[in-house]
Amino acid sequence: MIDFDPGTAAPTKGTNQRNGGDLVVETLEALGAKTVFGIPGQHALGLFDAMGRGNLHFVSSRVENNSAFAADGYSRATGEVGVLFLSTGPGALTSLAGLQEAYATGVPMVVVASQIPLDGLGARRKGMLHQLDDQKASAANVTKSQRLIQHASGIPSAIQDAWTEAISSPQGPVWIEIPQNVLLDPIMVPPVEDALAEAFDNPPRVELIREAVKWLSTAERPAIIAGGGTRRGRAEKSLLSIAEQLRAPVICTPGGNGAFPWTHELSLQSWIEDRYMTDVLEDADVLIVIGSSLGEVTSNYFTFEPRGRIIQIDAEPRVLESNRPGLGIRADAGQALAALDEALSAAGAADAVTRSWHGTSPEDVVKESLAKVKARLESQDLAKELKFMADIREAVPADMQTFWDMTISAYWGWSCWDARQGQFHSAQGAGGLGYGFPAAIGGAVGLETTGKPSRVLAVSGDGSSMYSISELATAKQHNVPVTWLIVDDGGYGILREYMVGAFGQATATELARPDFVKLAESFGVPARRVAPEEVGDALKASFEADGPNVVVVETMLKMFGPTHLE
Repeated sequence: MIDFDPGTAAPTKGTNQRNGGDLVVETLEALGAKTVFGIPGQHALGLFDAMGRGNLHFVSSRVENNSAFAADGYSRATGEVGVLFLSTGPGALTSLAGLQEAYATGVPMVVVASQIPLDGLGARRKGMLHQLDDQKASAANVTKSQRLIQHASGIPSAIQDAWTEAISSPQGPVWIEIPQNVLLDPIMVPPVEDALAEAFDNPPRVELIREAVKWLSTAERPAIIAGGGTRRGRAEKSLLSIAEQLRAPVICTPGGNGAFPWTHELSLQSWIEDRYMTDVLEDADVLIVIGSSLGEVTSNYFTFEPRGRIIQIDAEPRVLESNRPGLGIRADAGQALAALDEALSAAGAADAVTRSWHGTSPEDVVKESLAKVKARLESQDLAKELKFMADIREAVPADMQTFWDMTISAYWGWSCWDARQGQFHSAQGAGGLGYGFPAAIGGAVGLETTGKPSRVLAVSGDGSSMYSISELATAKQHNVPVTWLIVDDGGYGILREYMVGAFGQATATELARPDFVKLAESFGVPARRVAPEEVGDALKASFEADGPNVVVVETMLKMFGPTHLE
């Protein structure tokens, strides 16, 4: 091992003395971590040196924001905690947009950032490299909590506590920072042999479940909105049982996509932005909202005006009644729906009342509503878009996980993508560009550790792809089995469409862009350019290959017409 002088970070002499960095690595391994994402930095060298003596697999990204997206994708794909190592100052700050997505979506992550030496802390302007007045304050908007560790002996407990907090609902990223000298100084703390982190219990209150059952037992037209919290709480089985007991139509938000079987006779799928679906939800006499704030997209851009009562279930108390009054139940979605399912069964709620939507069965309401959406789409000259998305869906294996950037294809995917046995992941939480490819890298790396099929699909536009184009080097270096579909329309397509619709012309939306095929090949990554009608065959061939590859489609896609303006 190389030891460092805490003041200069200059190599001094070889030694076998353990240090704070070893405690970080040992604790993470004891908690079950397998993989770490990040980029080395001067103050963080103690972390990376210690990894060389441990068993953690390190994936080095090229930009810290992409490291955060990769740790996010790893967690979503595996259900495990994503781990991120950051250096001080610019490195830590560059990760924040990626952490905002994880925070908004409730993705459990442990973030370990280095800090300047202890004697530089306290907002004194000592002129140290990377110095910030209060680094952890910068992370306060995008993480559940922030900790500064000032003594090596506190490292194991702090990381154990952070891990517990990250996996406790509402889940999310937790920030730890450790000064350079604490990472490097010799320690007397013995090696970490075990660490225990169990999620805090977050059950619903009994009287609230009782009240919800009372409402639902007399409801003629119950309906359900399944948000992202449904998936994070692993509540799919209970959701299906409740929907079938109540004969309640179910619609999934973009974050909840996949929480309910797409082809089920009660499934309104994910057409949450369509007015026909808004009409159904407004007509429900009791609406169950799970793991959603009824925010901008879910409320069809705040045009949603429910006439019935709302039961809102969410692990985050700030979400409850944030947009609509209702019976707020603060609880983990999995625990809440399991309790509600059991209580409904015990009360015989399925037999308590006839489920009828003004003389029409719930199943027919679903069928008719989906038919209306289909007819609306077919009336809008969207044949190319419908075929393009259908071709991608047909090419993607049923169990393949997909990662979608903020691009027109993804906006279509929010509504039309049947996740089947795979999982649909997108950046809808915070809505930042650049998520798709690095998250897919993290997802594929994570799936490899679980022994599951690890090939994944990333979908980006040409604008969003440039945020993460450097990660082609990461994918090549680690031979990650990710296929990247880049839909190149020469600009920020959705912004172009918004501006033309609002102002009659688009300004500052057009982009000079590279030859993506040649650029990918310069990284040693195979790539091909195909016409839109060839995308399915190109993806199928790419899925059969080894390591990373790129498919580029040059085409202009349109969005379906908004219905909230009607």
